[in-house]
Amino acid sequence: MPRIPLGDWVNDTVDWLLDHVSWLFDFLKTVFTGTYDGIDAVLQAPQPLLLAGIFAVIAFWLRGTLAGVLTFAGFAFIDSLELWEDAMTTLSLVLVATIIALVIAVPVGIWAARSHRVSGLVRPVLDFMQTLPAMIYLIPAILFFGTGASAGIVATLIFALAPGVRMTELGIRQVDKELVEAAEAFGTTPRDTLLRVQLPLALPTVMAGVNQVIMLGLSMAAIAGMVGTGGLGGDVNEAIGQLNVGLGSEAGVAIVILAIYLDRMTSALGTQVSPLGRRAAAKARASQGGLKIWSYRPRPQFAVIGVVVLALVAGGMGIFGNSSGEATAVSGGKDVGQGKKISIGYVPWDDGVASTFLWKEILEERGYQVDAKQFDAGPLYTSLASGNADFMTGAWLPTTHEQYWKKYGKQLDDLGAWYDKTSLELSVPSYMKDVDSLADLKGKASRFGGNITGIESSAGEMALLKSKVLKAYGLDKEYKVVDSSTPAMLAELKRAYAQKDPIVVTLWSPHWAYNDYDLKKLKDPKGAWGSGDGIHTVARKGFAGENPVVGQWLKDFKLDEKQLTSLEAEINKAGKGKQQDAVRTWLKQHPGLVDKMAPVKDSGTPAEAKQPVDVAWFPWDEDIAVTYLWKNVLERRGYRLNLKQMDVGPVYTGLASGDLDLNFDAWLPYAQKNYWDQSKDSLADLGTWYEPTSLEVAVPSYVKGVKSYEDLKGKASLFDGKIIGIEPGTGEMNLLKNKVLPGYGLDKEYEVVDGSTPAMLAELKRAYAKKQPVAVVLWSPHWAYSQYDLTKLKDDKKFFGEGNTIRTIANEKFPGEYPQLTKWIKGFHMSEDELGTLESEINKYGQGHEEQAVTAWLKEHPEMVGRMTPS
Repeated sequence: MPRIPLGDWVNDTVDWLLDHVSWLFDFLKTVFTGTYDGIDAVLQAPQPLLLAGIFAVIAFWLRGTLAGVLTFAGFAFIDSLELWEDAMTTLSLVLVATIIALVIAVPVGIWAARSHRVSGLVRPVLDFMQTLPAMIYLIPAILFFGTGASAGIVATLIFALAPGVRMTELGIRQVDKELVEAAEAFGTTPRDTLLRVQLPLALPTVMAGVNQVIMLGLSMAAIAGMVGTGGLGGDVNEAIGQLNVGLGSEAGVAIVILAIYLDRMTSALGTQVSPLGRRAAAKARASQGGLKIWSYRPRPQFAVIGVVVLALVAGGMGIFGNSSGEATAVSGGKDVGQGKKISIGYVPWDDGVASTFLWKEILEERGYQVDAKQFDAGPLYTSLASGNADFMTGAWLPTTHEQYWKKYGKQLDDLGAWYDKTSLELSVPSYMKDVDSLADLKGKASRFGGNITGIESSAGEMALLKSKVLKAYGLDKEYKVVDSSTPAMLAELKRAYAQKDPIVVTLWSPHWAYNDYDLKKLKDPKGAWGSGDGIHTVARKGFAGENPVVGQWLKDFKLDEKQLTSLEAEINKAGKGKQQDAVRTWLKQHPGLVDKMAPVKDSGTPAEAKQPVDVAWFPWDEDIAVTYLWKNVLERRGYRLNLKQMDVGPVYTGLASGDLDLNFDAWLPYAQKNYWDQSKDSLADLGTWYEPTSLEVAVPSYVKGVKSYEDLKGKASLFDGKIIGIEPGTGEMNLLKNKVLPGYGLDKEYEVVDGSTPAMLAELKRAYAKKQPVAVVLWSPHWAYSQYDLTKLKDDKKFFGEGNTIRTIANEKFPGEYPQLTKWIKGFHMSEDELGTLESEINKYGQGHEEQAVTAWLKEHPEMVGRMTPS
């Protein structure tokens, strides 16, 4: 049977509409966007709790005291999740879509109720609209209305339109025919019959339709977020893209709260506006008898007074129309943008997120107002081509995004590659010994379950893999490429790698997965992947000409691999919603980079402090404390410290090679002796700042009969044969495994469990709470000894060594490059009380707030700055 070219007919129709009816779409877009902006401005203007109070008063009027209290609690909870702005954006979109849907649905429903012919025509159309997958509506919405709020509104209202029409028709048809005939018998005109008889009696059913329109609109929130509408839908899509269960749960709960509120309010409003509903409600209240405080409802005039009072309070506080709070503080002479708006689109890949939020921060520092919106690749190119976004920094060209460039390249400007060169590949774990190239996959599909784990289906790499690479090696009939997402692919890789299962995944370089896993890039002797891409900045046509300064900055933009990967790591460490905070932190570690990327004038710094000091630190309490203390103190003196968390071995290697400058936590001469001996000729010892220390294994004091390592002999079953360790590769762990346990004859009896310091402390806390035996790797000084009653096991044979001190070590060139800083460090000492109180302050403030904790501690120790860095 010949193929019916339905898709071609649809495409031709769309092209014709775009060519001949674009004026109508532009007009509708202006109406939709203007309505949305107006409602969103009203909802975003008041302080969140004031608006929550207004919502609560409405609930109090419509449903009673309990509903008012729960409403305020629910919206206050959304505010506490820091999702208020997103929730109001979603609410604005739903309200606009609902209003427009009802403007269309109610008249069509009335028409269908009064004409069987119209009803017969409308019904299959409504069936089609409700059964067509909701995401399909995004395609014409983007093409006709661009990306952003207008596309989301159109897709939402089309999807939500059907129940409004159906319920309006149903409500009118259900009105008692005898009442209609009686009205007509008394000479009532058809118009008055509709307005005075049918519609009032049909209102409960019509309002049920309104309720369903709103609910369907909210169900479209996540889908609409895919085209840049933002709001809670954007959060849901971000959570899906990152497999972030926490963010997804928060956004989902916020949508549920909105849905419950709107559902309850619209159903109650339907009761209030309907004569039959009011009569039924009055009978119900009369039957209850007496005043019920939780179901008490004020008179409408009192509810209106409450809303007005809250609105006046908001206005009196100066929060309506207050834009100063959002203004970016720009130093004199650097306000290049003067508030001009710029829109950046990005695909949620690591390099795209990092470079986008880097430029967002830089441009805002230069006085621009920047809006960063997340898209899939296809909608992003469409948005740039239509002028709805200004530029993107994540275009992989000429290969990965080739299909989009062919379609939209004439409407775009390539501002050049800022990172070169990348590669696309399939990768397998290194334990897959007989698979080294794409050709080696032939005949081995059963080992991989016939699957290649892919990423987003819209990615250019996926299209290239399916259409060219597999066919080039004859693998297209043997393997199925599983569409998913980058986080899902990485999660599957992590799972398979942990179990040593065969897996082949879609990857690219640069990518941090090659650092975390031992992987092989499958060779491509036929060159099917093509030459490596560059990561380009692509702008809408004419953007650089309209913004010559920004255009030149973007053309000159470059990042090397070290800069890009460290920025990506900082963003990943910061977590959800904190991308720009992470960029600010990273820029503090790279002083002068803003002036280099967006030059205005030379900022000028002292000679020794011009280059940042690269400081490596371990996630140990004393190292966290002393590192952030030095960071605070030296920044007051004009220095900038670039902090990098690392393991012990890489720190010594980095210092010896000159890639790092300092580490404040060298436990010498014993704990880290093996590392020191390997690299000591390339290192500088800047002196001891804390002594004495000790390394040990400790057990809770309720474990009787275990006072020394000798006492552990024969008691492995008591501790389940395990000693809970910290980070593998640390000097203490190496000493324990290679010297202490063999020295006491415990190496065959006990297993040292590699982990991390937080994991060890969590296991200690859990066991201590249940009074269970546990042996953990510890050291002194440590705050655990003040929190728990522990026994340090005696080391009679001195295998852990004695007399460790905590020293500062540097690369051998450091003293010559930083003579003043070297002098300060050599004169630095801390007492046990000072170090203990600083560690305690940092623990009290919590992870991520180390700088605030150090600032608070220094207020209590004002002499420390002068003591550490004397003039």
